[in-house]
Amino acid sequence: MIGRELESSVAWARLGLVGLAALQVGVFASDYPGGYHGAAWLVTLLFAMGSLAIALAARRLDERVLGRLGLGALVFDGLVAAAYALVFSFEVTNPTRWALLVVVIEAALRYAVVGGIGAALCLIGWWWGSGRLDVLDRSSLEPEIGRAGHAIVTVTAPPRRSRFAVRAQGRATWFRDGRVDEAVQLELPVGRSPPQGGILEALVVVEAPRGPANGFDERTWLRRHGIHVVLHADEWRRVGRRGGLGGIADRLRRQLSRSIAPGLAGERRAVLEGIVLGDDEALTDETRDDFRRSGLYHLLAVSGQNVVLVAGGVLLLAWLLGIPRVVGELGALAAIGGYVLAVGAQPSVVRAGIAGAVASLAWLSGRIRDAWYVLELGAVALLAWNPYLVFDAGFQLSFAAVGAIFVLAPPIVRRLEGYPMPQKVREGIGISAACGIATAPILWLQFGALPVLAIAANLLAEPAIAPLLALAFVTAGLDAISPPCAALLAALNGWLAAYVAACAHAIGALPFAQVRTGRALAVVIGLGAAAYAWLRWRTPSSRPT
Repeated sequence: MIGRELESSVAWARLGLVGLAALQVGVFASDYPGGYHGAAWLVTLLFAMGSLAIALAARRLDERVLGRLGLGALVFDGLVAAAYALVFSFEVTNPTRWALLVVVIEAALRYAVVGGIGAALCLIGWWWGSGRLDVLDRSSLEPEIGRAGHAIVTVTAPPRRSRFAVRAQGRATWFRDGRVDEAVQLELPVGRSPPQGGILEALVVVEAPRGPANGFDERTWLRRHGIHVVLHADEWRRVGRRGGLGGIADRLRRQLSRSIAPGLAGERRAVLEGIVLGDDEALTDETRDDFRRSGLYHLLAVSGQNVVLVAGGVLLLAWLLGIPRVVGELGALAAIGGYVLAVGAQPSVVRAGIAGAVASLAWLSGRIRDAWYVLELGAVALLAWNPYLVFDAGFQLSFAAVGAIFVLAPPIVRRLEGYPMPQKVREGIGISAACGIATAPILWLQFGALPVLAIAANLLAEPAIAPLLALAFVTAGLDAISPPCAALLAALNGWLAAYVAACAHAIGALPFAQVRTGRALAVVIGLGAAAYAWLRWRTPSSRPT
């Protein structure tokens, strides 16, 4: 570690870098897009405030706590460098990402060997992340914007319908007179939708994605998924289906979608598909809005509960058939992999799949699994594939909610002890409240809305989710053996789906279920603070004696 004098020198050097950063943002970045420019100024302001606080602390703190200050300063510098790199990531050639080298040098100075190992790991991660960003930012079709030509595109995700068009993500393999290999957004006329995995042939016009409008920036959102152009087609025809791993995933999804709800239709089938497959396309706009307003929309994203039931079902079947546990765990791994392939690589799906796979591998290897390790492994895997996912609302909500369950839920449950309610209800309130607290800032910043009755809605709906998922998976397995029995189970499960939808409709229809204005948000925060103060006052240990 370094002493006070060198700590002060590093602090003054950091303040000098603040001046250079302000010059970069104010002069050389003045013609950048408005949203990025504002974000750059915000990062610079936080950089300046933090640097000033560290400089003052380096002069006044006791020698014994300088080590903690140094570690905090190192983490602060790393976060600032990463923030600048992400803010300016829209410019492929911008060298800002290499600012992490300053942090690496600082780590080596502070912590010698440990710092060197950490520096090496940081450099490897930075090198890999830079390479992935370069790949995501590269486009061979962007120069073709405004031109038309014959194209062959493979649909890689479920199409989404609107009143004006059918949109689907795909991968272009041919345009005009040559081969290409690039992710694209397909925009097709209203009518029939192409199947996921279908290979389409069409005469397309290459267009630029739409810019910011009505609170949504399509261009930025698509770019963060490696998509830089929209292919608009008035007519298309299917000429085949993809093969390989993608083709296996398509077949698994079609089979699962067909077999989880045989004989069901309408809202009940749509809710089942949403909860089991994470696909809300079949829901009406009104039902989808009610799920959002009530705070139950997270049920329409595949979670760890789904994966637990898939793996648990395989292990239970192995136990009933007398199959050795090792074979059962290997079967659970295969089932988790198949389920993740079927529902798609959403952040919550990959996180839950990794958690389930690590749990099985931990049993097979005889090692104890650690919840935080699993969570970090999921985040690293996702960000290694696409660093832009750090901006994705699904990624942020998924990991914030799980982290809140680890950190905030236990003390909330303990605080509720002594109240006349069952333990399961206490745990439900604790988990819902913890997730609500952690995800509220994300929901407000990403969507400008906040469901304030989410705890009540989840307490009503959650008891039906585990039986619904279990019945859906049993129905899917039974459909291959006895379709009439599967249809009977699906009809029973339809009542559970109807109950979940009724909870969403009942809570979502209330006029105060969701807040969308700053004034209403301030009222909610004030009421929450008052409720917390009242609970603290009622606790005997918190009262003055």
